[in-house]
Amino acid sequence: MGAITSAVIAVVGVLLGWITIEIACKPCLEKGREAIDRSLNPDYDPDDDTAIRAPLNPTAVSDQSPAASSATVKAV
Repeated sequence: MGAITSAVIAVVGVLLGWITIEIACKPCLEKGREAIDRSLNPDYDPDDDTAIRAPLNPTAVSDQSPAASSATVKAV
């Protein structure tokens, strides 16, 4: 009887740990699952993605101060 009780306690502990991780890391796990779903979808084409993405360096793009414009170097 002690072995069955220990097994039940271990299974319940694993289940509670799984639920805790799912709740604590929900935003990260959802993004990861969405990425996996997209990569496994044969109809998904990243070139057709119409979502507007933020620039990698937003301060360089949005910096329109007069001091910055006088020091701008034109590179071709």
